[in-house]
Amino acid sequence: MLITGTAGGMGRVAALVFAREGAKVVGCDIQTEANDETVELVRRAGGEMTGVGPIDLTDPEQARRVVEEAVAAYGGLDVVYNNAANLRFGAMPDFSVEDWRVTIAGELDIPFFVSKFAWPHLVRRGGGVIINVASMAGMIAGEVPPMIGHSAANAGVIGMTRQLALEGARHGIRAVAISPGPVLTPASDRDLGDDQAARDMITTKTLLKRFARSEEIVEMAAFLASDRAAYITGANYAIDGGATAW
Repeated sequence: MLITGTAGGMGRVAALVFAREGAKVVGCDIQTEANDETVELVRRAGGEMTGVGPIDLTDPEQARRVVEEAVAAYGGLDVVYNNAANLRFGAMPDFSVEDWRVTIAGELDIPFFVSKFAWPHLVRRGGGVIINVASMAGMIAGEVPPMIGHSAANAGVIGMTRQLALEGARHGIRAVAISPGPVLTPASDRDLGDDQAARDMITTKTLLKRFARSEEIVEMAAFLASDRAAYITGANYAIDGGATAW
């Protein structure tokens, strides 16, 4: 399987969880050193993982290359986990055209490019699974942080997932989206620092009044990629502590 964005956060956790479930993982990231650390963690835990980097997935040629390397590494491709993203936050008045283009490229182009180049390999394999990590921002608006680009890009990811499911069904390809709420990763923890007011504003929309742990998102992905979820396609799963419930 191919997991994008495995240098840290949810991508690193995904590599560990899927390897634990027996997957042969190819993970890629633009941050090579941190991605190599993920490979070492997976191997120490008894899993199989190959790392590819540095890879800039906003470049379609690099996206094509990493898919080809993933296919070559283990003789085929069954699961694509589109986790990698690059985004900027901001409200409409201050969100520049560059901010918009960076966010659309980093959140919508990446899963499209990877899925596009993986598609013929999944068809050749007789089917497979594409899991797209979107966001609750693709379903509801958010005040903190302001997210005009993030909302638009992830609504696009969710819509693209439905279309992939429709087109993939005849080939045995399932496509599913996961829409996390606020997740406390090492990066977000570092960015928030000791700003408790900002943390509280982010979690106040959740019913559970807390951030998710990466494992709470990835365990759903592991289930959706498995044969236990063989009747699930075209769906979007909100894992958001109840934020979209009210």
